Amino acid sequence: MLLPLKDENPLVIIPFQLVTLLLILANTAVFMIEVFMQNGVSLVVAQLGAVPSEIVSGEECWPESCRFPHLFTLLTNTFAHAGWGHFLGNMLFLWVFGDNVEDAMGHLSFLFFYLLCGLVASLSHVLFNLDSSVPLIGASGAISGVMGAYLLLHPKVKVLVLVLKGIPIRLSARIVLLVWVGLQFFMLSTDSSGNVAVLSHIGGFVAGMALIPFFKYKEVPLFDQGTPH
Repeated sequence: MLLPLKDENPLVIIPFQLVTLLLILANTAVFMIEVFMQNGVSLVVAQLGAVPSEIVSGEECWPESCRFPHLFTLLTNTFAHAGWGHFLGNMLFLWVFGDNVEDAMGHLSFLFFYLLCGLVASLSHVLFNLDSSVPLIGASGAISGVMGAYLLLHPKVKVLVLVLKGIPIRLSARIVLLVWVGLQFFMLSTDSSGNVAVLSHIGGFVAGMALIPFFKYKEVPLFDQGTPH
């Protein structure tokens, strides 16, 4: 596992990663409900989680168990988390990689890009788990899209990561992100994913790579080929 701490990649176009911060605050607000409300986790999962079998069947849920139409949960699930490690890990990845992707396309485009990657990630999970009654939750699918975009934008940028038992080293973003996505495919091929929705991660990552050429400003190059003026 490579845990990113920071990247050496200053903003060029926007003065501050406003939408990245707002997304983190939105996730934090939902997670605080989970932490401090009585039965908060079960409440949030019931309200926001995406259950593949329910989405496919189109069955209506009881008012006591859900408030959002099933299709809405393909997006709402990206704001719920299963615990502190799940939440903090996702927010760290979003903070490290989100700012430069937001910088490459602007605030509103980044918000739409993030949500679209989250939608594709959720659909990727649902389509391969049609009979599952286990709710999908977590921002990692949408954040995987951000990481896929970052790989095409800034593969040469150095990222400070923790490896093994907390050893800090500087690696290129290309290595960090390819190792991460390679791990997803390894877990998928060996059926060792456990409760990790690796298909959501892979779907989001591919979506981010496919969408970044259409969302970035025209003057922003791919593959670290100079900087815009």
